[in-house]
Amino acid sequence: MNPMMELYPQIKWVHVHAVLCSGAIFAVRGGAALLGAKWPYHWLPRYGSYTIDTILLTSATMLFSLLLPLGVFANGWLTVKLVLVVLYVLLGIFAMRQKRTPRQRWPFYVAALATYFFIYGIARMHQPLGWLLLLR
Repeated sequence: MNPMMELYPQIKWVHVHAVLCSGAIFAVRGGAALLGAKWPYHWLPRYGSYTIDTILLTSATMLFSLLLPLGVFANGWLTVKLVLVVLYVLLGIFAMRQKRTPRQRWPFYVAALATYFFIYGIARMHQPLGWLLLLR
């Protein structure tokens, strides 16, 4: 067994909290930017967001490396989650771009938040359908 596996609970704790912080920061910064505030583009909130996202990606990579020998892609939920994370990042980029008008950015912002919540449901349920399983 991998000796790092003893640290799994702590790494997962960091990852889960980084996910929650990252989503909250995006929701607040994105909403404020769409309402015309200038502070979301200031260096401090931007680099704070980058720092949280770096912690998030580092902890995700660590968890992935610990779980890879266990066949994490066997049931598909992690694969779906990773694909949706890429979509979430792209939607977030389009939502925060100042080159577009707020009217053009709102759909990207809403889609990014919906994608975030769907990713969260997949992670909580360890199922590719996430929250959709509750509709059965």
